[in-house]
Amino acid sequence: MTEDVPRQVAEQVRAAFGLPLSTMEQVTHGADERARLWLASTVDGTRYAVKLSGGGTAAGLAVTAYLARQGVPGIAAPLRTHDGQLSVDHGGHRLSVVPWVSDQRALDGAMTEAHWYAYGEVLAAVHAVPVTDELSRLLPPGGAAYPSIVAATRAMAERLRDPDRSDPAGPVLADLAAVWSTVADRVRTLTGGVERMAADLRDRPAPVVCHGDPHLGNLLLGADGQVWLIDWDDAVLAPPECDLMFVRGGVLAFAPVTPGQQRAVLAGYGPADIDPARLAWFLAVRALDDLSDWTRQALDPGADPAERDRAAAIVRGLVSPVGLVTLADAAMRDLAPPSRTPRWTDA
Repeated sequence: MTEDVPRQVAEQVRAAFGLPLSTMEQVTHGADERARLWLASTVDGTRYAVKLSGGGTAAGLAVTAYLARQGVPGIAAPLRTHDGQLSVDHGGHRLSVVPWVSDQRALDGAMTEAHWYAYGEVLAAVHAVPVTDELSRLLPPGGAAYPSIVAATRAMAERLRDPDRSDPAGPVLADLAAVWSTVADRVRTLTGGVERMAADLRDRPAPVVCHGDPHLGNLLLGADGQVWLIDWDDAVLAPPECDLMFVRGGVLAFAPVTPGQQRAVLAGYGPADIDPARLAWFLAVRALDDLSDWTRQALDPGADPAERDRAAAIVRGLVSPVGLVTLADAAMRDLAPPSRTPRWTDA
């Protein structure tokens, strides 16, 4: 995208949404390399999140509009265009506008027990809304991409098993090959387990509306324990465990969820019959996806060096003792009866 993009976006926001923007400041945090986000404001000081989305689906905007109409707390409803649409096309990306609700990210470490409790309340309210025919048509099933994720993981493992010295990724390749070698058995366990469990879990239907990525990076904080769940590009229809896995220990190595924080979230969520098999499966799918994709970004010779370093650091965090690969492996192994060979371990 060129330097003219903010100006072009501002012009399209004015034409489509009727908002004359006076300022646009790019927001650089976030992990989605297919999206760009700006904090924009009008002359009267009203602030908006202006976003170009290239990933996920347009269903996320329809979901948030629906959830807001249902009175679900913690949802910022997207603005509509003059003709009632939730987004417009901008160079193959979805351009949307949402009120800017808070500057305080949960990842900045300011969550109180009230915030953790409200986090659970929001997830429960989302999962409780009726699934309409429209949402059934729009929302993809959670975890449906697992075959491509498993394939990408195996391909990356093969590349790193015997690094080619002529590979353009250079020294980073050798470094990450060493990292992957320490978890090779875990990766084989997870890939095999994901494939074997998939058919069985399809026979346990309990789909609800799920955010799909409700980690602390997508949670904003307000006064008096208020929270907002943002970035719905990956919304899916899935069992509640698709979202609750982000609570059971967390998925970010640098921001693990403590037992006390977990209790506060689950107290806010209310009674929950969590299926350990589904929880382990979603954890494993997410672990493999993150591990292969962040490794891919770290090995991209055309990427910014700082971004490659960041991606490599995330990979190391994923395989750390508190990382998602470790959490998913432990969850898989907990499913196996203690008196026999672990059920999900590859021979």
